[in-house]
Amino acid sequence: MSVDPPRPAGRVLVTGAAGFIGAKVVELLRLNGAEVIAADDLNPYYSPALKRSRLDWLEKLDAPGDLTFHHVDLADRRATERLFDSAGPVACVIHLAAQAGVRHSLTHPHAYAAANLDGFLNVLEGCRRLADGAVNDAEDPDRPPPHLVYASSSSVYGANEADTLQASDPVDHPLSLYAATKRANELMAHSYAHLYGLPCTGLRFFSVYGPWGRPDMAAWIFTERVLKGEPIDVFGEGKMSRSFTYIDDVAEATVRIAALPPTAPPPGAAPDRPDAGAGPFRILNVGGGESVELMRLIAAVESACGRTAEKRFLPMQPGDVPATTADTAPLEKLVGLRPHTTIEDGIARFVAWYKEFHGLSS
Repeated sequence: MSVDPPRPAGRVLVTGAAGFIGAKVVELLRLNGAEVIAADDLNPYYSPALKRSRLDWLEKLDAPGDLTFHHVDLADRRATERLFDSAGPVACVIHLAAQAGVRHSLTHPHAYAAANLDGFLNVLEGCRRLADGAVNDAEDPDRPPPHLVYASSSSVYGANEADTLQASDPVDHPLSLYAATKRANELMAHSYAHLYGLPCTGLRFFSVYGPWGRPDMAAWIFTERVLKGEPIDVFGEGKMSRSFTYIDDVAEATVRIAALPPTAPPPGAAPDRPDAGAGPFRILNVGGGESVELMRLIAAVESACGRTAEKRFLPMQPGDVPATTADTAPLEKLVGLRPHTTIEDGIARFVAWYKEFHGLSS
């Protein structure tokens, strides 16, 4: 007998809602009937017009779940407090807002400290205040604290050279400031889980791609240049590989996980997993089912575009790692999902969306 996948019930706060992953998560939540409180600062790291287009798409969506949007910079402590106060009791907080980009962190480090450290602390404090309210709520004294699901990154594995990356692997040697801030998020979340009993789940996303994607990522860059007949830069001499993960798989995993907050180990007991913690805390990989070489990604783009790319082979850039392969067995065990979309299918869907979005003929 089939079992319906878990879904968060009630009201959900989603930060980074105009972002690539955030918008798809909001769509899925609304389609499943959740009331979504959405927040984003629409910052200009990449085109705010693209982010507004995502919001327009979400607002026009025919879905049973309501949507309320707040334009908020989470690094602004007072503004974040007002956001959480206006959101009221929520079942979970899905925190996907961040300053993204490994290479951008080499030249704009302060943006990462503001968004990824100050912003994350403000979100943790907002969740703590909601948790305190849950404990002291006379109308519903048994209401549990919100489950905080937040975006980490495969970048935290840094110099780890394991064939398959597991959440329990050492992550002490980040190779970029972006990765360092994401690892800091995990440590900060653990402290709040331990101190305040706040359920926290960190998701280490692996190279997400697909429709509504980011212009700074490989799928978009390669597609844009191939369609324009421009050469593409192939870093790492084309020998890099990644656990490319299709956006629909990522959103589905995120929404399922949001409905399943972790629990703390019994008093005096050790955590049951190396990636768990002293409180209600867990970390999970969300990655594609295989590691795909960069040249296979390029071949998929060429096939979907119907053109062959002129390639300029270049050395690896600072902050990049040669390969990532995600262990997703814990994810599959928890929510019954293993990301499965092949790079060929996913890229074909992305290129079709890209052409439609930009008004290009097939």
